[in-house]
Amino acid sequence: MPRITFLPDNVSVSAEQGASLLTAARSAGVVIEAPCDGMGTCGKCKVRVIEGLDALVITDDRHKVSGEESADGFALACQAAVHGDVTVETVSTEKHNKTLKILSDGHSFSYDTVNYITKVFDGGKTSVLADGAVIGTEDGDTTDKNYGLAIDIGTTTLVCALIDALTGEELDSISALNPQSLHAQDVLTRIKFASNPDGLKEMYEIITKQFRGMISELCEKTGVKRKFIYEAVYSGNTTMITLAANADPASLGKYPYIPKLLGGNHIGAPEYGLDISPFGLIYLPPVISAYVGPDITSGVLAARLHERKGTTLFIDIGTNGEMVIARDGSLSATSTAAGPAFEGMNITNGMRAGVGAIEYFSIGENGEIEIRTIGGAAPVGICGSGLFDIVGELVRVGVIGANGKFVPPEKGGYPAALGERVVSFGGKPAFLVADGVYLTQSDVRQVQLAKGAVRSGVEALLISEKVGYDDVTAVQIAGSFGYHLQAKSLINIAILPRDFEDRIEFVGNTSKSGGKAFLLNMPCRAEMEKLVKNVNCVELANQEGFDRLFVKSMSFS
Repeated sequence: MPRITFLPDNVSVSAEQGASLLTAARSAGVVIEAPCDGMGTCGKCKVRVIEGLDALVITDDRHKVSGEESADGFALACQAAVHGDVTVETVSTEKHNKTLKILSDGHSFSYDTVNYITKVFDGGKTSVLADGAVIGTEDGDTTDKNYGLAIDIGTTTLVCALIDALTGEELDSISALNPQSLHAQDVLTRIKFASNPDGLKEMYEIITKQFRGMISELCEKTGVKRKFIYEAVYSGNTTMITLAANADPASLGKYPYIPKLLGGNHIGAPEYGLDISPFGLIYLPPVISAYVGPDITSGVLAARLHERKGTTLFIDIGTNGEMVIARDGSLSATSTAAGPAFEGMNITNGMRAGVGAIEYFSIGENGEIEIRTIGGAAPVGICGSGLFDIVGELVRVGVIGANGKFVPPEKGGYPAALGERVVSFGGKPAFLVADGVYLTQSDVRQVQLAKGAVRSGVEALLISEKVGYDDVTAVQIAGSFGYHLQAKSLINIAILPRDFEDRIEFVGNTSKSGGKAFLLNMPCRAEMEKLVKNVNCVELANQEGFDRLFVKSMSFS
């Protein structure tokens, strides 16, 4: 049997003749980013072959690296079949996490600290209580040690905050790539992947391992002992919570889309992989629906949408786009599959928000370009916020038309400096953003699909609730990705109507800030558990004419 060695992990494994490098890596526990789950369409599972290039056979010529990359020894792991001993070099998850820029803060509100976990010292031992019931005892007086975790489980990214439950102080917060996204990039693909026991086991184990690593890092940085962490709050969309709780997500992928978990309850931390207190608990916030999850429940809580006067449109922009209309305390919600373009995926030079990613792009009056990258490094790719800036500016000046096609310089009427950047890439029109970084016609199409999903969701929700543009008094954009967007980009590409231009507010990672409120204020739990039962869930697939609305919403006009 062929022997494959993976560097820099220096892990070796035997594989069946003809097995793919990706399959071999997974059997060896080596993580290779493959968000399309080995279909060959995302191009992200690139590895460099150090030895044994002649022992590999590319299984599908339609899905391979460029000729230049191939000459340098690169190949897609999912398309490279092994027929002999091979040594390859991969990109480690740790490298992703060290350079990833993820927002951990979000708007919140004032509340009293009313802990679910409390302690009582009787002179010899300390009793640990959950809502007044003893769940464990500790030697000596430990009443001054009571900590909790607020964990935001995004489809693409994770945020874990360590909080002093006695003072309400957030001691530290760290972020990481959701390792599940290396195997399946969006919610629907992840549901399919985890709808069999082996897939579910993989999804549950890799995210739990990531949680444990994040908790260890937080404890090391703060000096807090994990045995004094008694409760964690999981905040994320319904699929992410389901997978983190090791529950079968299959029902979320087929009609009538009934969630297996409804939230508003606790599960045992030790039984579900969290190495905190031996009697620690995990709180799952209440679920609104199969596709409007506890992250939105946390967002509603953090923004106090149910207490706001007037009409507020709340949108959590990300791989899974969720939105809520709040009208004087009455809430309606829906969700759209926006897809991975928001995270820079399925984009020719797309990347996640790491060092060297273009995150800001602007065009001046004479066609001069201003670019900013994460970390101030030389541009190497485009992350989600940069992508929407680029497309938005090119639409604004006329390089890209309302139909999404590049307009030739001789027909565009835009500055000559921009016309020089409209080039041919792979035989098709593209825009040269920076040296070696292009925006292609297919990239623009991906933006159209993503923005069309969000805009059609907004329009359908407004229509369903009989709300006009003039009725909307505030638009709140939530989520780590949404926070890095410019309001003008949302308007330029028509992801939101121009009527909303002066009403947009960026509220940050409310999934995490709402999760923190759940942790520190026990009455919030009963409040939200009651509230979610009265949220009107709008199923877009059942809306008359939604297909036509989606097609119309893809326009940049």
